[in-house]
Amino acid sequence: MAVSTTLDWYGCATFRLRTGGLTVFLDAYIDRAPIAAGTGLRADDIDECDWIVVGHAHFDHLYGAERIIANTGARLIGSYETVRVLEQAGVPLDRMICVAGGERIELGEGVVVSVLPSQHSCVWSQRQMTQSGEVCLGDLGVTWQEREARMRELTAFMTTALAPVAIEHLLSSLGGHSDRGDGGALLFLFETPDGTLLFQDTSGHWSGILESLGEHPPDVAILAAAGRANVDGEPIQGSLADFVADQARVLGARRVVLGHHDDWLPGFSVATDMEPIRAAVAERAPATELLEPGYLAGTEIFAGLAPR
Repeated sequence: MAVSTTLDWYGCATFRLRTGGLTVFLDAYIDRAPIAAGTGLRADDIDECDWIVVGHAHFDHLYGAERIIANTGARLIGSYETVRVLEQAGVPLDRMICVAGGERIELGEGVVVSVLPSQHSCVWSQRQMTQSGEVCLGDLGVTWQEREARMRELTAFMTTALAPVAIEHLLSSLGGHSDRGDGGALLFLFETPDGTLLFQDTSGHWSGILESLGEHPPDVAILAAAGRANVDGEPIQGSLADFVADQARVLGARRVVLGHHDDWLPGFSVATDMEPIRAAVAERAPATELLEPGYLAGTEIFAGLAPR
């Protein structure tokens, strides 16, 4: 059977999936501050899209969806908070589907997506993202109130200490909708004519859900590689590289593609050092092939994979 599925990385955790004749955006954050890494494109440049799935409601995943929908007539799948934010931005409710995990949605052309609940990275635990090989310890048992206080400190830092053009981009992207947090992170498992694909857009998970996915391993998994990872509601005691490799091992995916690992907001983000991740995956998940496509590479992610 001819492989027709391709994946394009737009930077941060945003990808374009083309499969079964459909164009599906995984997150929608395409615009960048002038000093940030990226494709040079904006959400306004997207003129073809059937569906958008959004992993959570932070601006670096959601911003731009409203323009893609306006320009293409696409439909969106996201959390209730994602839908609230986009309705406030003018997106009609009949263009959106609210999900919380447990839903299975037909996208057409033989493509189906299942939604599962997940966890957001412990962004409250760091002022700036650390490198993938750095071992992070502590911060266990931190209360909601203390996490919120740390998030307020982080927000104050990001809106005052970054380069002026980065602050300008950040404030315009937030659009006043940052008050309710991430809205609940989600995972998306796609069944396509060529194979199965798992999409994760932030470094966190519920162990039981990850293990259940590993019982029927996806062919390919997009895993987030940024920040202090979250396991069952607590920050990882170890490195991001180990977290990514352990996820790959438990999932049993034949191929892994990383997301969220470029320097998308300098002063807060970092360009992730890939070498510790390569080494950890080779050691802990040796059967998994780590793909490292650049921007807009049109990667045929299922090419050469025999049917399970």
